[in-house]
Amino acid sequence: MKIVIAGATGFIGQPLVHELTRSGNEVVVLTRGDSGVGPADTRAIHWDAHTASGPWVSELRGADAIVNLAGANIGAKRWTEGRKRELESSRIEATGAFVSAIEALGAGDRPKVLVNASGIDYYGDRGDEVITEESSQGTGFLAQLCVRWEAAALEAERLGVRVVLLRTGVVLGQGSTALSRLALPFKLFAGGPLGSGKQWFPWIHLKDCIGLYELAIENQAAHGPINGVAPDVRREKDVASEIGRALGRPSWAPVPAFALRLVLGELAHLVLDGRRAEPAKALALGYQFAYPRLPEALADTLT
Repeated sequence: MKIVIAGATGFIGQPLVHELTRSGNEVVVLTRGDSGVGPADTRAIHWDAHTASGPWVSELRGADAIVNLAGANIGAKRWTEGRKRELESSRIEATGAFVSAIEALGAGDRPKVLVNASGIDYYGDRGDEVITEESSQGTGFLAQLCVRWEAAALEAERLGVRVVLLRTGVVLGQGSTALSRLALPFKLFAGGPLGSGKQWFPWIHLKDCIGLYELAIENQAAHGPINGVAPDVRREKDVASEIGRALGRPSWAPVPAFALRLVLGELAHLVLDGRRAEPAKALALGYQFAYPRLPEALADTLT
């Protein structure tokens, strides 16, 4: 298959490209740098993520799939109003550019599927409610960002393109920025629950995240939202205990919610909000998780 990927140099993008090329697919990487500079065994084409013009558009003609991972890092900076606009534009404008480029192609030349990244934050902070793909959208900045991001991608459906929306939780793997930040206090013997610790913590191992993207590309029965989370969803206090166990460190020092809000500002929602999300669709489609349980996922990542 010919697969066009945006956001291929990120934490998820790099191993996804590796797996797709290893399986014998032709991978075209869209880059904001120079054309020709990309991961091994790929073709790299310069693109402007804000407009549907340039040589990259022709690469969509006859492609089997588009994978859109483009977007500024959610947790890299405090959410100032300017940063929020950047998070929105880097996702929504890039997705809109893809849809406009697809629309410009003849019906017979259009890609078969658009697999678009999204976040489990779509559901907002839901307490103990069990969340599946059928659950309603939530409130708050991240939830509404995901709603608008997904809406932009779903415009491709009217063009005859199958659309899959991967709503991922916290991705655990070597090089995970989120996990490194969670683990650091434990390494300093000062780790513990964040806030009340009662909030649900949806997570997925990087290998399974890649596996779900492959499933979305290859399985024609996959469409609409898919929760990119493992079956073993835990409360944050249990996650803290498991991190401590994996590192051989105590998990006795809770971090109060007010302290997190003071340091992180609105960004604290990333760790204080909870979603008891289940991978209902992934399981229904027959996906078998390589890391269905948290202890094994952390052991692979932290030790």
